[in-house]
Amino acid sequence: MAQHESDSLITTEVSAAETARSEIPDETVLRAEELDVYYGEEQALDDVTIEIPDRKVTAIIGPSGCGKSTFLRCINRMNDQIPSCRVDGSLAFQGKDVYDEDVDPVALRRKIGMVFQKPNPFPKSIRDNVAYGLTVQGKTENVDERVEESLRAAALWDEVNDQLDSSGLDLSGGQQQRLCIARAIAPDPEVILMDEPTSALDPVAASKIEDLIADLAEEYTVVIVTHNMQQAARISDKTAVFLTGGNLVEYDDTATIFEDPEHDRVEDYITGKFG
Repeated sequence: MAQHESDSLITTEVSAAETARSEIPDETVLRAEELDVYYGEEQALDDVTIEIPDRKVTAIIGPSGCGKSTFLRCINRMNDQIPSCRVDGSLAFQGKDVYDEDVDPVALRRKIGMVFQKPNPFPKSIRDNVAYGLTVQGKTENVDERVEESLRAAALWDEVNDQLDSSGLDLSGGQQQRLCIARAIAPDPEVILMDEPTSALDPVAASKIEDLIADLAEEYTVVIVTHNMQQAARISDKTAVFLTGGNLVEYDDTATIFEDPEHDRVEDYITGKFG
């Protein structure tokens, strides 16, 4: 894929320093501080503070209802679509709080793409699915080249290059999910959020997505919610453990979380004593 294009949240200017972010080890791209999220009177996240590094895979694990997906959706303001949702605290992308009044959520989502649990290709051709974000943004130059680059990056090009005019809905479930990943990366974001992207797939298709995530992390920051602890252990560099009440109980290198966690509650969850 090409180097990330200048597409700031507020302006169209990006400093030259940002183009060299990969040269700085573990630079923080996303930082939440004392983040609370409410749905009406119900608190979904409680005092979450976390720093997510650039071009690494960060896994978010925990039992059902602990706030994993809520946190993920906070990052690119997908929760704006829920009228009862209220966010307190701060959540910064590249040092800018994404909930500041001058941040355009649409521009934010161009920089922070999203892949959902169930593959959701549009009822369009494979080519038009991938090109959708480019079309919306008015990017009309080199579209076919960007489509090919994105499909290659999503490990799908060799399987579909002779059927780009066919409907994306005709693909298998695993192919559809890789198509959605290609669609997410075509506008050249910097962060890719994935909400249980393999839970609806068979083991073979899931394995291909896992291999793809490792490749994507060479160029993108990947944050993945997964209910599968073995998957988190296989593919992530960092792991955040959310437990009941929307609490982030522990966050560390994945090896530390799974081999020597600091908190007994985390060890009990990892070893299957609850959850």
